[in-house]
Amino acid sequence: MSLATKLGFSDEAAAWLTALRRELHRDPELSWKEERTAARLEAELKSLGATDIRRVAGTGVVGRIRGRNEGRTVAIRGDIDALPIEEATGLDFASSNRGVMHACGHDVHASWAVGAGLLLSNSPADGDVLLVLQPAEEVGEGAAAILETGALDEAKMIVGAHVDRRYELGQVVAQEGPVNASTDNFKIELIGAGAHAARPHESADPIVGAAALITALQTLVSRRLDPSIPAVVTVGTVHAGTADNIIPPRAELTGTIRAVTRASRDLLVEELKRISVQVAQAYRLEARVTFDTGTPPVVNPPEPTGWAREAVRAVLGEKALVPLVGSNMGGEDFAYYLERMPGCFLRIGAREPGGPWLPAHSPGFTVAEESIFVGAAVLAETARRAAAHHGGTEDSEVARSAIHRSR
Repeated sequence: MSLATKLGFSDEAAAWLTALRRELHRDPELSWKEERTAARLEAELKSLGATDIRRVAGTGVVGRIRGRNEGRTVAIRGDIDALPIEEATGLDFASSNRGVMHACGHDVHASWAVGAGLLLSNSPADGDVLLVLQPAEEVGEGAAAILETGALDEAKMIVGAHVDRRYELGQVVAQEGPVNASTDNFKIELIGAGAHAARPHESADPIVGAAALITALQTLVSRRLDPSIPAVVTVGTVHAGTADNIIPPRAELTGTIRAVTRASRDLLVEELKRISVQVAQAYRLEARVTFDTGTPPVVNPPEPTGWAREAVRAVLGEKALVPLVGSNMGGEDFAYYLERMPGCFLRIGAREPGGPWLPAHSPGFTVAEESIFVGAAVLAETARRAAAHHGGTEDSEVARSAIHRSR
């Protein structure tokens, strides 16, 4: 018996979802340009019998799978955008769009959201389930845009997931606490005074100051943050100078800060500003520090995570639940949903048994295709269990807990 059959999919349904995933993979589209993707997914939701199907936030699609009673409305999110990468997998259904590739599994995420809708159509939850096919996750903007439309105002809980080749097919991470990091970027301009390289005493050298600052920034995580809290401060670019015999008047550093709690995120931002200014002053420079605020950390609250863990046990068995390997410092705009409502974000194993580790966001990234069915079944069952938990005050308390923990 195939895994798809064990998880409740007929041969016909399994073939349909596989074909959908392959078509999405073959025709990837970048963030905010997912027009063909949205049209295809909209048509698939109609074929499921979903109601209230609408385009939101430009290229997003939301549809409703009716519940059997008046239970809570919950949401399932699947993201749909691709990356600016030239594919090198050699797959029969590799990208036909030059320089664009589903190198992060969003073709699978969209497909398993549709698959969850199929399972919920056959065995409805107590309340309605909103299927949210979200654009622009890769640029960190789609979730906030969906929320701004009001399309999820009635939702009391949301669940989503990501493929992950660190885990084998059939393994699932459903874990309370931080599962993704925040994604803030910074730019530091060091303004000095240029001079001839043979007469450095006449300058205020921003290159020497930049070297000192890069070293000093490495102490933010090692000396200012509790060692038990993961974080990253990376300088990614350094730009200065035009010739080997000229000391330039200006240098620029850019980089990223990754943190897993709101408190550690705030601390690192403030400390980066402080150190930049003070190191600059020590070298007679002026520091101008600016930030491009990214997505918050994803922090799973206890109760929704409990429903997800129950769902994994029911669908796959206790052994399917595995812990997060290390700390995940990648970002995910699902965090914006968790600031608005309780929810849970899962990692779904996507490595075929014995298969190699392949990094996401790389030209050779592939997934075990049956992860579509695992993700669909787990998300659908999580939605059923969330919808079955009635209660007004309980909902508001869980929401407040989720927002508090994410901060």
